[in-house]
Amino acid sequence: MLKKFLYTLWISILLLLVFFSLKNGSFSTFITSMENRTFDIRQSILANSGVREPNPDIVIIAIDDASYEYILDNYGEWPLPRDIYAKTVDYIEAQNPKNIAFDLMFVKSIKDNKNADTALINTFKKYNNVYTAMNLDDQPHDLRTPPVLPESLAVKVQGTSKKVDPDYLEYSNCRAILEGILNATNNIGMINVVRGDDGVLRKMPLFIKYHDKYYPQLALKVAFDYLGMKSPDEFILNDNGKVSVKDKHFYPDKDGGVILNWYGAAGTYENIPLYKLIKAANGDKTFNYDFSNKIVYFGATASSLFDIKTVPVDKVYPGVEVQATYVNNIIDGSLIKKCPTGINILLGLILAILTIGAVFMLPSMPVAFGVSVSVYAIYVVLTYYVMRFFNLWVEIVPPLAVAIFAFIAAVIIKYLIKSRDFDTQYKLATTDGLTELYNHRYFQEQMQLQTSHAKRYELPLSLIIIDIDFFKKFNDQFGHQSGDAVLRQVAFELKKNVRAADIICRYGGEEMSIILPNTRYEEALKIAQKLCDIVSSKKYKLSNGRESNVTISLGVSSYGTDGETPAQIIENADKRLYNAKNNGRNRVN
Repeated sequence: MLKKFLYTLWISILLLLVFFSLKNGSFSTFITSMENRTFDIRQSILANSGVREPNPDIVIIAIDDASYEYILDNYGEWPLPRDIYAKTVDYIEAQNPKNIAFDLMFVKSIKDNKNADTALINTFKKYNNVYTAMNLDDQPHDLRTPPVLPESLAVKVQGTSKKVDPDYLEYSNCRAILEGILNATNNIGMINVVRGDDGVLRKMPLFIKYHDKYYPQLALKVAFDYLGMKSPDEFILNDNGKVSVKDKHFYPDKDGGVILNWYGAAGTYENIPLYKLIKAANGDKTFNYDFSNKIVYFGATASSLFDIKTVPVDKVYPGVEVQATYVNNIIDGSLIKKCPTGINILLGLILAILTIGAVFMLPSMPVAFGVSVSVYAIYVVLTYYVMRFFNLWVEIVPPLAVAIFAFIAAVIIKYLIKSRDFDTQYKLATTDGLTELYNHRYFQEQMQLQTSHAKRYELPLSLIIIDIDFFKKFNDQFGHQSGDAVLRQVAFELKKNVRAADIICRYGGEEMSIILPNTRYEEALKIAQKLCDIVSSKKYKLSNGRESNVTISLGVSSYGTDGETPAQIIENADKRLYNAKNNGRNRVN
């Protein structure tokens, strides 16, 4: 049993190595996409179960469909004039919010309104807790000359790590926001996102490279401000893949993106339509909301404004809520960490071992299958709870793929072993142990079968019965060990010189027989004579190292002329063998 187990384990490990060697192939891409899907399902279950509550201090001023309509009706254009934002900020700041962040980019307006721009710029000068966004891109340089950003916006990235590539997200251009804002504040962060190959946004970058400098994400700055920490100015990469920023530690992927932990579908955070805030800033007393100690995020939620993402928990998810989720994760330390590859491999091996054990230890294959499926189901459930309680992404698909390969390999090997055992048992039951010829029982079965076949299809059939001459005297003179040696060597010569279709058996004692399907009597005589000559021409080694000549006598009979039943055919072959021995031996009759 141990040998079977180790053999199957070896095959499973081989399959595992082959599996991981395909990491750059389409199969690996398929496995990765399936694993991402399991992550999305786990996140959706967690989001819908309400086990994670979003931070109530995060509120979104939403440019929703109603606000968009209000803006067009009252201001006649989009984007909204910047002085309106300045008024709303003043209104909110009067209630002492923790910070205000715009998931909006204040680039050159459609209509040149310098007074409105100046009002907004002065707002950024006035308040040190107001943040805004900028986005890097790869637009061609003949379309837009890449601007030089203020040195104060960049951060240092120290150290190296094989697990994180700080240059993975690198852009050659950007659409700079108003120069006045760039000069007025350092509270500017990037809002670039990282989408998977399937278009789903699961993670966000910590920083992005532009012109050999690194620029942090807006959410990082907002979250650090909320926590009462200085805005991040240095990222330290460690060999183990950890990225440290002050007292915070992150575990990004190779591309530098950290995996978000989602709290719910769109609308998870409290949304206040922008138009209500505009009215309140203009003196409308019907609006009443307490912004004290809040993180206030401005952003578009209307689908017509094209800031919609697909995330694990929702197909239509506003970009501003992605930013809010990122901030929320940093504040409560709930960003998802991927389980190390080595642990995932180990888990795959454990599942494979349990699967192999079930296949070999349980006699019933349906029971083994049921146990294996139960183990897989328990493993999937455990990965859910590990993500729920430890924010750890333990892979499902690769370990299960290894386990399923191991199951298939174990089943194949088990049935191959069973088949081999059956063949061994059958061989033991039908083969003579000394000569390795078929035994007498098999001879009788084949005579019955071959006779019936010859009768049904009117085919010829012949039989040769062979006896080693003076074998008893040979045993008496040289000993039984020498006799056994001669029996084996004669059997070998006979087997070597008959056709593949011929069936050679040990008939009993020193007698052997050859069933010759589809062979007439005259042809059988020729074959018998050839065998007689071959045996007599050889010298045979005895057990004591000596050599001796051996001769045989042969009797031949055929179906039809010598009978139509096995007994009749055998009886006539025996008579002719007897005649050959009486007529001097070493001959055919």
